[in-house]
Amino acid sequence: MGEKASKTPRKVGAVRRRRKPVGAASGLSATDLQSNAKTNEVTELEQHVASDGGTVLTAYREPYGGRWILLAALPIDLVAATPFQRNLSDTHVRKLESVISKIGRFLDPIIVVRASKPSDATVKYWTPNGHHRLAAMRALGARSIMALVVPEAEVAHRILVLNTEKAHNVRERAFEVIRLAEDLAQLDDGLESSYETEFEEPSLLTLGCCYQVNGRFSGGAYQPVLKRVESFMALKLSRALEVRRERATQLLELDAAVAEAVAALKKRGFESPYLKAFVLARINPLRWDKSEKKPPFDATIAKMLAAVAKFDVSKIRADQVARSGGPPDDSQS
Repeated sequence: MGEKASKTPRKVGAVRRRRKPVGAASGLSATDLQSNAKTNEVTELEQHVASDGGTVLTAYREPYGGRWILLAALPIDLVAATPFQRNLSDTHVRKLESVISKIGRFLDPIIVVRASKPSDATVKYWTPNGHHRLAAMRALGARSIMALVVPEAEVAHRILVLNTEKAHNVRERAFEVIRLAEDLAQLDDGLESSYETEFEEPSLLTLGCCYQVNGRFSGGAYQPVLKRVESFMALKLSRALEVRRERATQLLELDAAVAEAVAALKKRGFESPYLKAFVLARINPLRWDKSEKKPPFDATIAKMLAAVAKFDVSKIRADQVARSGGPPDDSQS
């Protein structure tokens, strides 16, 4: 069997080439974006925007999927963030305020859908992508805001895949996903597995339940294990949420036991931001398991609880902790 040719090492500082697009060109050409007649749904949406005190600047089909979108100016008081989003970052809002004020322009329209209850006089449009920009414009005293109005209301539930204005950490993503799941369970109690795109990762649902109980839970430390054992469930969302909360209870019990082990290590004089990661690595039954089969959640957490109960801090050496890696013990990870 011949040896594989060794790859030529890339020079330090060399720019990595981007892959060329594969296959034929797709989507619409620039001259086709307004070539078709508007659908009744789009015409009706234009009328709603006008009756709400807004102005439709144009209607066009977006160039990739060819779906209709309105570019409109909306009264800012009628727009709000979807209720299941992460909390605002005051630092990010202030940064946006400064940038918008400095350049004297608002150039990045938010995405909105019309609220399902247009009779509501306070909120007529939800934005799944624009929470911070909306808050910044309000702080600057703006009376209107530019928006891409999407006819399909379900777009409001696709927060994680749409949100590009500020990178999510695990805590923020988990909070958004669990709030979205609870909202969807009230609106349309479909199967959890039918919302894979909206929820992104099944572990975020369980972590979200943990964060609802303990806002400073170290979700990032447990995510590697959860990714190995979690799957989307073929259960109604209402029932799946019950299972997620039961799993969160087990996880919080494990976290309390791990915290005791970390405290014992600190009492012996160990000081490292990786102590929790070190303990979790030592009690992780999947650490050396390279199989692709997903182990059961309950059995895995039970093994970890049994292992942490037997964790003997007297046998831990400083060099073992020094060699450990992983994320710091950071509740905001």
